[in-house]
Amino acid sequence: MQEQIPGDVAALAAAEGLGELRASFGPKRMSAMALTGMAFLTLLGLALVLPGLYFGWRLLQTPNLNAKQAAKRIRCFEHGLVVSDRTGPVAFRWDSTAVLQRVTRNHVNGVYVGTSYLYTLFKPDNSKIELTDFYATPEVWGAAIQHELTRAQLPGVLEMLGRGEHVRFGDIVVGAGGISTVKRGGLRWDEIKRIEVKDGVVCVAKEGKTLAWSNTPVHKIPNFFVFLAVVEHLHG
Repeated sequence: MQEQIPGDVAALAAAEGLGELRASFGPKRMSAMALTGMAFLTLLGLALVLPGLYFGWRLLQTPNLNAKQAAKRIRCFEHGLVVSDRTGPVAFRWDSTAVLQRVTRNHVNGVYVGTSYLYTLFKPDNSKIELTDFYATPEVWGAAIQHELTRAQLPGVLEMLGRGEHVRFGDIVVGAGGISTVKRGGLRWDEIKRIEVKDGVVCVAKEGKTLAWSNTPVHKIPNFFVFLAVVEHLHG
C-alpha cells in the first residue's frame, strides 16, 4: 500500500522538484522486552525520585509511546529526500547535497556491541541536518543516500576533471594529474601505489615507501562514495 504523504511534505517535494516517492524510513521502535525493562527501571527508580523521573522521561520519548517521535520520517524521492523532524520538513536534492558519514563498530571489553550511524547532510548554504540510527535500518537508508548522491553528482564531477579543474573532498583535492592534501602536498597518479580503505581510514601509499603517504578518516571526506568512484576512474 502506497504511503499517504503529509500535505506539507508533498508541497515541499513538489516545490523542490523531487519527483516520485521511492522509500520511507520511520523511527526504530523498542521491542516489547526493552519497553518492559525500561518500565521496570522507572518503577524501581521512583524510590530515589530522580532516577525514576529520568527513566520515565526516556520511556515517554520512545516512538512507541510518543506520537511526535513516531511521526518522524526520512522520505527518499527520485531527486532528493525530505526529513520530517521536530522543526518541520526539510528538503535536500541529490544533485546539490554534501554528506559526511560516520559508521562506527562499537566494542566493550573487546566484545562487539553494535554499530552506530551518523550521516550529516549539508545544503549549498551550509545548513545541515544529522540523521542517526534513531531511524530504522540505517544500513539501508545510509547506503541509499550515498548511492543516489553518487548517481546524481559523479557525471558532473568527471566532466569538471575532464576540463582540467580540481575537485575538493574535504582536505583532499583530486585532479586529472593526481591527488593532493593541505598537509602533504601532491602526488601524481603514477606515483601512487595504492589507495585503500582500512578501519575507517583512507590510506594513500606512495611507490617505494613503506608507511602511508597520507591517512584521512572517512568521516572527514564529503560524498565519500563519489570520491571512491573518482579515484577508481582516474587511478584504477
